[in-house]
Amino acid sequence: MSSSKSLGIVKFTGILSLVAGIVLIIAGGVVWGMITSQLSAEKMTIGDDAPMAFTRGQAVNGPITAYSQAEVINMHALAGSEGTYAELGAMVREATAAGDEDRAAELQAQRNTMMNASFLRASLFTSVVAYGVSALVMGLGLMFILIGLSLNKVVKVEAAPALVEARKE
Repeated sequence: MSSSKSLGIVKFTGILSLVAGIVLIIAGGVVWGMITSQLSAEKMTIGDDAPMAFTRGQAVNGPITAYSQAEVINMHALAGSEGTYAELGAMVREATAAGDEDRAAELQAQRNTMMNASFLRASLFTSVVAYGVSALVMGLGLMFILIGLSLNKVVKVEAAPALVEARKE
C-alpha cells in the first residue's frame, strides 16, 4: 500500500471520527434535555427533610436531585411502615396464618405503599442512569473529536515532507 493511500485512510478515519464525535455530543445533549424536560414536567420538589441538605426545596430536574428525591421517598416509605416490601410480605402471611385478617389487611396496605415507593424510586433511578449514559455518550463524542483532530494533524505532518520534495522538482 502506498504512503498516500495510507494517509488517505488516516485522513478518512480522522474525518469520520470528527463527524461521529459531533453526532454523539448532539445525541447525548438531546437525551439529557429530554430527561430534564420529563422530570421538570412532574413538578416535584424535594422536601425539607432530604438527607442531602443542599437539595432541599429544589425542583427535581437533574441527576442529583432525582437521586435525592428517590432517597426521600424511601425514607418516608420506611418511616410509615413496619418493614421493607419483602418483610411485610412475610408478616402478611404470618398474620393470615394466625387468622388475624385485620392485621393482615393493615400490613398489606403498608406493603402496597412500599411497592408504590419502590416503583417511584426505580423510575427516578432510571433517570439517574439515563443521565449517566448521556454524559458517557457526550464524553465519548469529545474523545472522538480529539482523536479525529489528532489523526488529521498526523496526516498534515506526514504529508509535509512529500509536498516539500514535490516543490523542489
